[in-house]
Amino acid sequence: MAGGWLRGSLVVLGCALTFSVAAPPAVVEAKTAQEIDASVNAALDRFTAQVRGAREFLRAAKGVLVFANVLQAGLGIGGEYGEGALRIHGRTVAYYSLAAGSIGLQFGAQKKDIILVFLQEKALRDFQAKDGWQVGVDGSVVLVNLGAQASIDTTKYNQPIVGFVVGQRGLMYNLTLEGAKISRLRR
Repeated sequence: MAGGWLRGSLVVLGCALTFSVAAPPAVVEAKTAQEIDASVNAALDRFTAQVRGAREFLRAAKGVLVFANVLQAGLGIGGEYGEGALRIHGRTVAYYSLAAGSIGLQFGAQKKDIILVFLQEKALRDFQAKDGWQVGVDGSVVLVNLGAQASIDTTKYNQPIVGFVVGQRGLMYNLTLEGAKISRLRR
């Protein structure tokens, strides 16, 4: 009997966790512009400290969209949500949210930073022209897997948009952003 109660409690807890992560952005507590900027600064500091050549790579970019501390969680059904800023020449020009959902074998939660680097002016303009932009539909993002060396050579990438996913232990692998929806925030 006690095992049934425990199992039922775990299911309820899992559903609550899944709902809280997959909830629409309006339900999630919104950050202020200053909080987003501070978290973006911290994410960029982590990225440049962990990856050789990152600072020069970011300087050469047309624009950089950074989502810091994106929460990803799930129990069968999962989701992720984060808020970030688009920076051009080191200055914040707009704020955005990122939301995605998924179904499949998944359990747990993690935080990560997502950094999208616009290497071509046209890709940046196309992104800015849309209020809601979906990865894989409105544009593709090539996720970079740097391996153990964790070094960026700016001459290697000729893609319009290059993405990096950074976890607590450095760059994360075997991830996808396909289907993630990026929407402009009014701050």
